[in-house]
Amino acid sequence: MTTQILEVNDLRVHYIARNRTVKAVDRVSFSLGRSETLGLVGESGCGKSTLGFSILRLVPPPGKIVSGEIVFDGEDLLQKTESDMTKIRGKRLSMIFQDPMTSLNPLMKIGDHIVETIRVHEDVSNEEASKRAEKLLDRLGIPRERLKDYPHQFSGGMRQRIMIGLGLVLNPSLMVADEPTTSLDVIVEAQILELLKELKRDYNLTLILITHNMGVVSELADEIAVMYAGEIVELADTSSLYERPFHPYTMKLLKSIPNIRLTEQHVESIPGSPPDLANPPTGCRFNPRCPHAIERCREQEPPLTKVQKNRYVACIRYEDLLNA
Repeated sequence: MTTQILEVNDLRVHYIARNRTVKAVDRVSFSLGRSETLGLVGESGCGKSTLGFSILRLVPPPGKIVSGEIVFDGEDLLQKTESDMTKIRGKRLSMIFQDPMTSLNPLMKIGDHIVETIRVHEDVSNEEASKRAEKLLDRLGIPRERLKDYPHQFSGGMRQRIMIGLGLVLNPSLMVADEPTTSLDVIVEAQILELLKELKRDYNLTLILITHNMGVVSELADEIAVMYAGEIVELADTSSLYERPFHPYTMKLLKSIPNIRLTEQHVESIPGSPPDLANPPTGCRFNPRCPHAIERCREQEPPLTKVQKNRYVACIRYEDLLNA
């Protein structure tokens, strides 16, 4: 039986401005087993990245975690001081950010980035840290001599490899990857995905993969959580979700992906736009865009409910749709 490394319970994260409160993450709950990969998918602005930042307690102002629990290795991170979190981040929890060019210090050599990360958390000499940096670059497929280069001297794919390396250098228990392939071409994207697969296996890594690309998540994830308007609307193992999605939003997402293997595929768009999270619609938040919505959907907000073993959905009509 897989032990749980992370449990998120009823998490709510708001961005509070003078006249508006944006509910970026609302009533989110899920758990993640050791050595598993959870794919977090949905349209831009659905709260995926905010959820990822929340797990590391890195929500930028004016964002605020207003309630809930984030239990990592048996400890609620929301009860930790900032000093405690500084020791946990990097060492036990790490993150790959979306844009490596802005995440890396342009005035520091790549080797200095890695050495500093090691020495902040471990009492080792500069020489020992440098040796570990060399071994890490070997594993990432980057020549050792490039430790002396600056971020701008690397391609986008190489910078992303370095960001992955920085996240792994202390062998953390859990890594959050926020859109790790979003700015890469398809060839480099495939290389990064293959690298993540290898590292996941070699380091026994637990991973949360945040992406809007359903094709990317199918390559890596054991389970998928589908987010819409700040909420998780479906959670299932990857094969089950692709084979038979339960939520209308998930159905639409899958139909919006071109598949070169299908000769007669009708690609569909999702009509309308995601709602304003400062003023979401009543009832189900997807109801203004859902072709199956009825009056009850506009009145009753569906909770995320367990409907099968390891399968959850937030839709009052899912059984009707499956039997249609």
